[in-house]
Amino acid sequence: MTLRFNAGSVLAQEASALLTRLERLKPFALHVPMVVAAAISMAAQTAIEQHMLAARRELRERVLEYLEWLRSAEGRNATPEEMQRRFAFLRLRFNLVLSEFDIFSDALTQRAEHEHGVWMAGLDALAADALRLPGDYYEAPPVICYLDRGIGAAIRRVRTRLPGGKKNPVAIIRVPRERMVGSGIASSLVHEVGHQAAALLGLLESLRPMLQERIEHDSEAQPAWQLFQRWLSEIVADFWSVAKVGISATFGLMAVVSLPAPFMFRVSAEDPHPMPWFRVKVSCAMGEALYPHPQWQALARLWDQLYPTNELKDSQRELLGMLEHALPQFAELLAGHRLASLQGASLREAIVEEEREPRQLLRLYHTMAKYPQRLRETPPALAFAAIGQARAENQINPRKESDLLAHLLSHWALQNALNTSAECSARTNAVGALPDIAMS
Repeated sequence: MTLRFNAGSVLAQEASALLTRLERLKPFALHVPMVVAAAISMAAQTAIEQHMLAARRELRERVLEYLEWLRSAEGRNATPEEMQRRFAFLRLRFNLVLSEFDIFSDALTQRAEHEHGVWMAGLDALAADALRLPGDYYEAPPVICYLDRGIGAAIRRVRTRLPGGKKNPVAIIRVPRERMVGSGIASSLVHEVGHQAAALLGLLESLRPMLQERIEHDSEAQPAWQLFQRWLSEIVADFWSVAKVGISATFGLMAVVSLPAPFMFRVSAEDPHPMPWFRVKVSCAMGEALYPHPQWQALARLWDQLYPTNELKDSQRELLGMLEHALPQFAELLAGHRLASLQGASLREAIVEEEREPRQLLRLYHTMAKYPQRLRETPPALAFAAIGQARAENQINPRKESDLLAHLLSHWALQNALNTSAECSARTNAVGALPDIAMS
């Protein structure tokens, strides 16, 4: 028997199949297993679930509208080509919703891993703390972290566009698995937090005109200022990392960019990252501008020994010399830059805290080592900064550092879980007993 297919019937079946698969996308709270301490914050959970609920509802309405159109007089009289065209766009939309689901799923399913899930919640606490600024200059968004392969981190900032065109409801930070667990994880994580903070403050938009002015008026160092402008986004994120976790940021950066010598001095027109060799020099200069101490110049000299420049081409050495000559001015311009979003305060005034000065950090580490309760009471970014300072001064070995940080990550995760539980209990008591849930 010869079968004859009707376009409307076939596409109606396909659209109904989309609808069926869409209904299989359950809220994450119903199918992502994790211990309580590994859970993301209530704000992040709510934002993600509301976003996905809206996306599923919108897509379901589009599928139903398409099925209704197929049954209408217009649909029945439409050509198979027109039916297929509409369905193709509908299916693309379906796949975009699935892409958004997978983005959040990647960040949440790891929470079921033994130890790693709890550590991720601890890193959430570190990221949230690193994003805070005294003075309430902006409303910090929820942040969630997850592990992935590679040596670098990345962020999908809040309110950036997701595949489906909607705005991301939370900041999602991917951190490198190879950095778990040591103080270097803070370098990568807080760098990505710096990207989010810069966006919230409008920092890049505020700085670029000042750099453009230097480009136009400093003819001798113009190539240097042009490169500073090209690299601004990544340098600002490194600035935030140094400001929050001190020399841990620079040591962590050194580990990331330590490549064979031929790769260290390459300048690419498309790459927003400074050349690896110079990027470490920038980090040291920003540390000196924020927290003056001999350690920064000592670290810069060590870097020179690790990657000597004497065998470079004359043109390369000339460019590096120009960049290094302009670097102190650039670091001061950045630290002293005043923003309207900071109510006229400079970055240095808004971010720098006396307790993050190197000597104070080392003193804090010894206090924390002597009194464990003080260790647990110290804010996450400050604790990482203190432990990183101790590591830089050979006051703690890598094994002890890793054990200590793993303990702290678990403590912060548990503390957040207890705070969330207390908050939920308070809300329940405020509204009275929960109503019975009708099953449908």
